[in-house]
Amino acid sequence: MSSQLNVDTIVDKAGSGGTNVKIGNTSTYVSDGGATTQNTVQGIAKAWINIDTSTVRDSFNNSSITDNSVGNNTNTLANNMSTAFYSVPSSANAVHFSNIESYATTGYRHRTNNSSASAADRADNVNAVFGDLA
Repeated sequence: MSSQLNVDTIVDKAGSGGTNVKIGNTSTYVSDGGATTQNTVQGIAKAWINIDTSTVRDSFNNSSITDNSVGNNTNTLANNMSTAFYSVPSSANAVHFSNIESYATTGYRHRTNNSSASAADRADNVNAVFGDLA
């Protein structure tokens, strides 16, 4: 028999309003239409970063960034990925384009080029990391 829990708010034991909810790797959610379920943990970004040239504006799960050269940065993750086979969607616009040059479990190398395909620093670089943490 399945159970259902209906609540408005989850708080810690002390009632201070904080929560410490943990979900397992097999947790799923139901799509908006209700026809599909997806793995919750698989769908969450494991890291993200917003960079102005080589200065980090804000990030999650990034321990450092190395400015290798013009338009070439290495982002080091605070928590390693399980393999080097993960996805890093990268931003681009009409003037610049970006790509991930190489992957490692500890991070990845990101390049930006201008419309002439020459290396160029960019004021707005954003990346997100999807895959399995180690």
